[in-house]
Amino acid sequence: MATLVLTILGDDRPGLVSTVSAPVSAHGASWERSELARLAGKFAGIVVVTVAGDRVDALLADLAALEAQGLHVTAERTDEPEPLSSQSLHLDLLGADRPGIVAEISAALAEARVSIEELSTDVRDAPMAGGTLFEARAVLSAPAGSDTDALRTALEALADELMVEIRLSD
Repeated sequence: MATLVLTILGDDRPGLVSTVSAPVSAHGASWERSELARLAGKFAGIVVVTVAGDRVDALLADLAALEAQGLHVTAERTDEPEPLSSQSLHLDLLGADRPGIVAEISAALAEARVSIEELSTDVRDAPMAGGTLFEARAVLSAPAGSDTDALRTALEALADELMVEIRLSD
């Protein structure tokens, strides 16, 4: 079996998931995991599929043909990485929106050798205060034996600079 990571981008309209899933199903591939969303009027997503090795080229050809329907699909063949010994952490962030929050937080995590496994962000109106709030939720992977107290301290110091609230939990 081959594992493919598909990235999908197109103008949002009804039926886009069906358009992508039809060739996946037609080639006997399995839709394993996905993150799909409407973002700024576009439909964007990432999908992991597995397919028999002898059907990869035909599936890729059918996915490439979706370009004629205004849906850009790229595929990257990948092997599942060997699992590393790590600990899972959760990060929640909330504060006044301003440029650079993701850059600052991700740089601090990278410096601590912590990977971002999943990241979800949103900007929303601040109730009763005016302005907008930036919210982020992340699932992190830290090397086994990492000093989570030191990471928490570093993130709290950064939170003070950014004027946001950060919560790091196991």
